[in-house]
Amino acid sequence: MDLGRTLLSATLAVSLAACGGGDGSTRTSTGGGTGGGGGGGSASCTLSDRQDWALAALQEWYLFPDLLDTSVNKASHSSLQSYLDALVAPARAQGKDRFFTYITSIQEETDLINNGSNAGFGIRLSYDTVADRVFILEAFENGPAFPAGFDRGTEILQINGQSVSTLMANGGPAAVSNALGPSDPGVTRSFVIQDTAGVQRTVNVTKAEYPLDPVSDRYGVKVLDDGAGGQVGYINLRTFIVQGAGPQLRTAFTQFRSQGITNIILDFRYNGGGLVSVAELLGDLMAEGLEGQVFSRTELRPSKSSENSTELFSNQAEQIDVMKLAVIGSDGTASASELVTNSMIPYLGDNIALIGANTFGKPVGQFAFDRSACDDRLRAVAFKTVNRDGQGEYFNGLADVMPNTCRADDDYTKQLGDPDEASVAAALDFIAGRTCTPISQTKDGTVQAERRGQRLLQPDFPNAVQRENPGVY
Repeated sequence: MDLGRTLLSATLAVSLAACGGGDGSTRTSTGGGTGGGGGGGSASCTLSDRQDWALAALQEWYLFPDLLDTSVNKASHSSLQSYLDALVAPARAQGKDRFFTYITSIQEETDLINNGSNAGFGIRLSYDTVADRVFILEAFENGPAFPAGFDRGTEILQINGQSVSTLMANGGPAAVSNALGPSDPGVTRSFVIQDTAGVQRTVNVTKAEYPLDPVSDRYGVKVLDDGAGGQVGYINLRTFIVQGAGPQLRTAFTQFRSQGITNIILDFRYNGGGLVSVAELLGDLMAEGLEGQVFSRTELRPSKSSENSTELFSNQAEQIDVMKLAVIGSDGTASASELVTNSMIPYLGDNIALIGANTFGKPVGQFAFDRSACDDRLRAVAFKTVNRDGQGEYFNGLADVMPNTCRADDDYTKQLGDPDEASVAAALDFIAGRTCTPISQTKDGTVQAERRGQRLLQPDFPNAVQRENPGVY
C-alpha cells in the first residue's frame, strides 16, 4: 500500500466533542511571503507573513477550492488560526471542514507520532450534560493518575478544592477543563475522587510525560464468548497515531489466527484517528483472501488529480479472513477509524455493523505544510477517501452508510472489553445473530450521536495530543 499518506484524523470545533489530526506527509507550498515554502528556514514569523504562507498553501492544495473565501481581510485577525477559520468558513457551513484545517506545532506533533509523547495526568474524561458530573472513561497505565487510583468509572468530585458541580454550574465543561491546568510536566492538582463502589479519596497527581500505549495490556486484546458457542476477538485500539500500534495489532491477530477466530469486535469508541499506515495494516490483517483488491482510494482536488492513488490489500503473515465485524463507535470516533470501517463495507455487506452511537463524520484528510523557522505546521484538508465502491460521503457519520447499526450506551461502570459492558454486549449480540435496536435518527433525519447526555470533555484549544485523542488530559 502507498504509505505516502501517513496521518488521518479529525479535529475539534470548540462546540463539538470530537477529535484531532491530519495527514502526516509534508508538502511544500509556493509563495506566502518571505521563505514561503514548506521548509521555511529563512521565513519571517510575523503574523502577516505566516498568513500569506498559509493562504498560498490553501490556494494550491485545499480540497474544496470553490469554498475558500479569499476575500477575508487578514488584518482583521489577531491569530493565524482565526484567519484560517475565516478562509474555510464556507466549507465549514456545508459540514465539509469542521475545523479540520488548523495550525499546530511541528515539534509537538512529531513527538506524538514517533513516541506517543504526552504530558498530562493520563486520563480520558467525559461529562454528563444532565447531572453536571465528570467521570473517567480511561486511565492509561503509563500515566501518573492510574497508580493514584483513577480508573474507568471513577468520578471526579473536586479539583483543587473546587467542586465539579460548582465549576459546571458557573462555567460549564470549559471551567472544569481550565481547572485541570495546562498540559505541562510538573503541574499538580489535588482531587477528591469516588470509585465505582462509592469510596471517596483525596489524592494529589502531578502531570508528567508518559508514552500513550495504543493497545492496553489490561483490556486491549481479549477473546470473548459470543453466547452462542463461538469465540470473538476483541481489540480496543485507543489511537492510530502512535507507530507502535502496528506491532501490537500484529501480535493480537497472531493470537486470533492461532485460535481460528474469524469474528472481530473493533472498539474505536474514543479513537480520533491517526496514521493511515496503521489503518491500512489493520485492514490487511482482516483481509486474508482479498490481497490485491481495493482497500481505499485517495482523491485530491481536480488540479491535483495526478496525485490520486489506490491502496490495495496486501498479504500479512498474521492476517485472518474476517467473517463478521462489529465496530464500536461514538461521536469521538473519526477519520482513520471511519476509514477502516468504510473500507470493509463492500466486502462484508450485511456482516458488518456499527455499534453504540454514530461516528463523527470525517471522510477527508489533511496534508502537512511546515514552516520550520516558526515551528508552524499547517494541517490543511487536501484529500478525501472512498472505498472500493466509491462511497465516502459520510460527513454526517457512518451510521447512514452502514448496512447495520445497533444502539448501545457507553457503560463506564464496567471496564472496556467486559462482555457485560453495554456496547460490547451489543456487539456480541450482532455477531451471534441476536436482535438489537438500531441507532436512532433525529426529526430532521440526521443520525443521533449522543448517548445518555454524555460528552467527551475537551479544552477550547486542544493540543496535538488532544486533537488526536478526544477527552485526554
